[in-house]
Amino acid sequence: MTIDETKLNAFMGKVVGDLGATMSSALIVLGDRLGLYRAMAATGPVTAAQLARRTETAERYVGEWLNAQAAAGYVVYDATSGRYALPPEQAFALADDDSPAAVVGAFSVARAMWSALDRMEANFRTGGGLEWGQQHPCLFEGTERFFRAGYIGNLIGSWIPALDGVQAKLAAGAKVADVGCGCGASTILMAKAFPKSTFRGFDSHQASIDTATRRAKEAGVADRVTFSVAQATDYPGTAYDLVAHFDCLHDMEDPAGAARHARRTLAMDGTWLIVEPFSSDRPEENHNPVGRIYYSASTLLCVPHSLAHQGPALGAQAGEARLRDVVIAQGGFSRFRRAAETPFNLILEARP
Repeated sequence: MTIDETKLNAFMGKVVGDLGATMSSALIVLGDRLGLYRAMAATGPVTAAQLARRTETAERYVGEWLNAQAAAGYVVYDATSGRYALPPEQAFALADDDSPAAVVGAFSVARAMWSALDRMEANFRTGGGLEWGQQHPCLFEGTERFFRAGYIGNLIGSWIPALDGVQAKLAAGAKVADVGCGCGASTILMAKAFPKSTFRGFDSHQASIDTATRRAKEAGVADRVTFSVAQATDYPGTAYDLVAHFDCLHDMEDPAGAARHARRTLAMDGTWLIVEPFSSDRPEENHNPVGRIYYSASTLLCVPHSLAHQGPALGAQAGEARLRDVVIAQGGFSRFRRAAETPFNLILEARP
């Protein structure tokens, strides 16, 4: 075997970067849970001792955490003053859950992926699956927090306006089903934006439904929003003006059945909104940083859930062509188009 030393060194540099990111991701979760980022955003440059006092934590740990964050470029260090600062751009992403750039939830998703490693090793050998609800509980909170940022930035301002006639219906008063709603972030955002409409959220995971119900009350929309446990193939109700599936169709054990049920429960002039992870139909075109995240999550989260029920395991990088087949050929819809896109999402519209 002949080794190209230049290529080896370049690869080892990549490994060092990946290893540093992997190890420091635990510190990002801790920084969020202990309120370290939020305290830095609120108070400006601090020493380790000051940050420890303000967050009621131990200075020795906080000092080490700060230096790891500085080495990662998440905070900046002023050697003259001995203070650390969280720049406004980092604060926008790390210290504000209502920011469209909030990313901390994604690190809880990564934690869940590591938590299932032993079970997934066995699944790789047997072809078995792992249901979504059997994953580590941090997955549910992390997924909701991560996706909520994208919904805050796009759902009301660009995705719904991109759909044919839907915004006007919602403004006038429409009936909406949010299927696979998780902890209810998308449902509640729509309810707050369209006070004349009513919303029903459905998910197969009881704990997520309980969280969504609590959050609807906290948001003051519980009079128009209800959440209940149901599958995508049997949720109740008919004549919905809008049925929405946010970042979940590819996970399902029966996506074709979900498509058929969406068609049955829509009004004659209703719309099915399908938001999916951005992907090309050609795998090689997904071999990029975003695709890396999605393929990794798909391997340990999305595909296992579908396989747990002998489903087709579309995966998070299913691509528009495979989704079109689910919607048109298998689901019985007559119209399907890409209404909008972001670097992270495909926004698809289907009509009966």
